[in-house]
Amino acid sequence: MIIAEHLRKTFPGRGKSKERVVAVDDVGFEARDGEITGLLGPNGAGKTTTLRMLYTLMRPESGRVLVDGRDVAADPEAARRALGVLPDARGVYKRLTARENIRYFGELHGMSPAVIAERTRVLAEALQMEDFLDRQTEGFSQGQRTKTAIARALVHDPRNVILDEPTNGLDVMTTRGLRDFLRELRSEGRCVIFSSHIMQEVAALCDRIVVIAQGRVVADGSADALRAQTGRDNLEDAFVQLIGTEEGLQA
Repeated sequence: MIIAEHLRKTFPGRGKSKERVVAVDDVGFEARDGEITGLLGPNGAGKTTTLRMLYTLMRPESGRVLVDGRDVAADPEAARRALGVLPDARGVYKRLTARENIRYFGELHGMSPAVIAERTRVLAEALQMEDFLDRQTEGFSQGQRTKTAIARALVHDPRNVILDEPTNGLDVMTTRGLRDFLRELRSEGRCVIFSSHIMQEVAALCDRIVVIAQGRVVADGSADALRAQTGRDNLEDAFVQLIGTEEGLQA
């Protein structure tokens, strides 16, 4: 389980402006085990900054993050061991094969060769990677790079999974396969958080949706609850109403 409480993050202003820019302002929500929680919002809403605070890449100026009851700021190493993260940057080591990328991350987690090999087998099967597992990653398609990055993020079998726009740039069939994989993680009782600005994806996958606009949480609940809250028949109309028409049309 991951809990965010009153998170705030600002950045220096650009150019001559000395006023700090508020990226995230009092964001809080709960992501439960056995559920997929979606962070939904337009580009620039604060989704990625929020996720970076959850997985310890950024430190909040105020508020806190709990991962399985542990305060991330007090014990970041323990939090990282409990997390599997696909960040917004998908970089893989181009001179290594997909299998070698996964093995390297397993070694960083102190896993034995036998356990790494078994986890690689399980993940390669689940993500349908067998046909490129032993190919050098240079020249991989976007989907192949994303699958490799997800597999290495999950090699240590974490209970909590954070994915930043995992289907961005993927073709239809790869996206369908990845959605099935996320459902499998949920069925295993894991806590899954992913960010997206794709309405259909969120509606199809999420048990709970946290809508973020201009750095703040403007709604939190199931798709049905958000539609009921706004009196709208579909999630897209509800989303536009919740965040404001102009910003919603830019998403």
